Amino acid sequence: MFKLGIIGYPLGHSISAVIQKAGLNSIGEECCYDVLETSPEDLIQRIKYLKTNGYNGFNVTIPLKVPMSLFLDDIDDYANIAGCVNTVKIESDHSFYGYNTDIYGFKKAIPDTENLRGERASILGTGGASRAAVVGLSERGIKYIDFYTRNIINSRQTLDYVREKFPNIEFGVFQIQNIRSLSDSKIIINATPIGMKGYMADQMPLERADLDKLSSDTIVYDIVYNPAKTILIQEAQKRGLKTIGGLDMLIYQAERAIEIWTGKHPDVQAMKIAALEAL
Repeated sequence: MFKLGIIGYPLGHSISAVIQKAGLNSIGEECCYDVLETSPEDLIQRIKYLKTNGYNGFNVTIPLKVPMSLFLDDIDDYANIAGCVNTVKIESDHSFYGYNTDIYGFKKAIPDTENLRGERASILGTGGASRAAVVGLSERGIKYIDFYTRNIINSRQTLDYVREKFPNIEFGVFQIQNIRSLSDSKIIINATPIGMKGYMADQMPLERADLDKLSSDTIVYDIVYNPAKTILIQEAQKRGLKTIGGLDMLIYQAERAIEIWTGKHPDVQAMKIAALEAL
């Protein structure tokens, strides 16, 4: 039996356990998947617990995706580029191998028919999710990325990091409170928790007037998955914009995590059905 879990804080909204169990069951693997609320100050104790209690691996969510990278024995290329991890495999010698499957999930959710080469993207937020978005967008050929954040000073670390890692992309950073026109952006990504159930669920990170100025060819991508249709996605659809919800990214990153833990390919459709029933 696989012993797995998820760490982060808060986790009351998480449906990762439902998704992972459905995926593992689809390949005939029994598992337990524990929801382990872990604040940043408790991270070291949680790592000790995971190492000594027979776990095979675990997922990592906010706000631990960046600090978790400090406690790993090795990481994959995506985790190295993004500077954060969301999946950890515990090897037989109790060493921790970190992965970033968010990038895989983020990319796979964008239809192959969408040509982003040479285009501009706008990312709302500068946390761990925004780094995954940058990596995914770079592989799709994005030329310009503008960050919008509540606190530019606190975002300097992320901005310096991505400028060093992706010299072929031109980055800008702006106050989200004084957002400029987004009409020249091909894709707009909400990488903040605004709109999430239990956290400003009745709000969205943009004004409705900002959406009014977008062309019908613009993609609005909200990484928030609970609810399945956030206020941002609902308002974008009312205006005939292309939309991508966070549930697809969540399912695809979970698919990749199961492949890492087991070496087998789960039934994505079964995982999505389980997720929708849980929301």
